[in-house]
Amino acid sequence: MQSVTTIFRMGNGPSSSHTMGPARAAEIYCEKHPDCAHFKVELFGSLAATGKGHLTDRAILNSFSPSKVDFVWKPEVYLPRHPNAMKFSSLPSDGREHDPWTVYSVGGGSLADESGIMGVPLSVYDLNDMNQLLNWCRDKGRHMWEMVEEVEGPAIMDYLEEVWKVMQEALLRGLEEEGVLPGGLGIPRKAQTYFVKSQGYTESVKRRTQLFAYALAVAEENAAGGKIVTAPTCGSCGVLPAVLYYLKQYHSFNTKRIIRALETAGIIGSIVKQNASVSGAEVGCQGEIGTACAMASGATVQLFGGSPA
Repeated sequence: MQSVTTIFRMGNGPSSSHTMGPARAAEIYCEKHPDCAHFKVELFGSLAATGKGHLTDRAILNSFSPSKVDFVWKPEVYLPRHPNAMKFSSLPSDGREHDPWTVYSVGGGSLADESGIMGVPLSVYDLNDMNQLLNWCRDKGRHMWEMVEEVEGPAIMDYLEEVWKVMQEALLRGLEEEGVLPGGLGIPRKAQTYFVKSQGYTESVKRRTQLFAYALAVAEENAAGGKIVTAPTCGSCGVLPAVLYYLKQYHSFNTKRIIRALETAGIIGSIVKQNASVSGAEVGCQGEIGTACAMASGATVQLFGGSPA
């Protein structure tokens, strides 16, 4: 099973599979062809069908800038490995396509090509499912977060501290911003409105309204192309930070305990990614939000002293 860093990726929205993944793929291909000034990018399946609305072309152009890019959109063509497929080619002066590379954006900002998942070791953990994790916790009398630190070392805490910082910054920005979100639907931001209205409610309704405002604030930052953290995807990025920020505000959990909660959330998300999928193109948006809710639930149980079981 992969590192929890593959669940928590920092980058710009609005989509981990349609924006962050393609941008990263373009960067990799551009580094292989530093002297080329002209590229061709073919987009297939789901990536082509909804790519313009998800700013896929803008993300790729930014990665290739200032080079010229020719886009070919093929929404009706689905390659067998994954619905989110791309093919990059360089176009040097002879005008012919060179060094074609087919790559897939498999969810959560992760990429895969014919050699497998890219950028991370194929296996970091010697377990593959929740039963194995619960057995480890029971046999050793330890918590889920302790396995993460044992396997991934002290560096994971530094990484997750930065993750928590970016999550909070996105949430606070989202509570301040107003106006209409980018895109053609004319959808206004609402997080600030809900947050302001919450001040006049009774305490229990106030808290629930603020929790909703927190989640919406991060989601709107993502929709606007702001910097967020996949948890486990851009589309579900508001759930976990909203819950953790709420618990910080109303229950005074400190940063150290929040980091441990993120470790637990991360390994839960990794288990889902290992055995199912966090890609909306594969399993629908409910797969993203459902995983985010499982991650937030596990983190909350841990913070309030619940057992791994």
